[in-house]
Amino acid sequence: MATKSKASDAKVPVLKGQEAEDRILEYIKRMNRPFGAVDVAANLKGAVPKTATQKILVALAEKGEVVQKTYGKTTFFVANQANLEDMPAEKLKALEDEYKAIEETNKSLAIEVKNANTDLLKLKAMPTDKELKVQLSETASLVHKSVMHLEPLRAGTSLVSSEDLALLDTEWTKWRSEWVKRKRIFNTFWALATDALPPAEARELSEELGIETDTGEHATLEKSALCVPPGSILGKRRR
Repeated sequence: MATKSKASDAKVPVLKGQEAEDRILEYIKRMNRPFGAVDVAANLKGAVPKTATQKILVALAEKGEVVQKTYGKTTFFVANQANLEDMPAEKLKALEDEYKAIEETNKSLAIEVKNANTDLLKLKAMPTDKELKVQLSETASLVHKSVMHLEPLRAGTSLVSSEDLALLDTEWTKWRSEWVKRKRIFNTFWALATDALPPAEARELSEELGIETDTGEHATLEKSALCVPPGSILGKRRR
């Protein structure tokens, strides 16, 4: 830790004279954009003090190496564009071709990244090995229960005894008769209560009271063989 601390605290060597001037001029030309003296000194990490940087920039402006511009109380320095090397057409075209090639590469990489993200989302949506193990165990248990349930049917064993079927017949007849009786009472009462009302108002009153009538399924069931009297329908079906 002590070694790293000493390395990070090491100061940048301070340049003086021609070295400082060359360093500032090289930076200004390389960046090729306006800078104030404070910004140049800061960007050079203190290699040239602020006061010396200001003096050197003014001297470079007097030599014509940089152009000095003053806006209000702020002075900026920028490389003299007349002294910069003109870029040949061949080099400019080569740079444009390189840019286009890099742009195409970036597009291809973007598509690859998009496809990789899609694959990653699919992988994340898939169950883990642990989850698959649990699911397989649960599925095997369900299969075993289903097989055990089918064994009596495969052996020809009757799953419902004659006594149970007879009891079902009795219960079915009893409760259906009770339902038919109550439905008849309601229909009689409802006809008396709505006799003076138009059909539309009678329907509106039924909706307000929350009265539920038979659905299409009920009507189909009433017309089926299960509800045809007389006798036990379940018994007839067994015969």
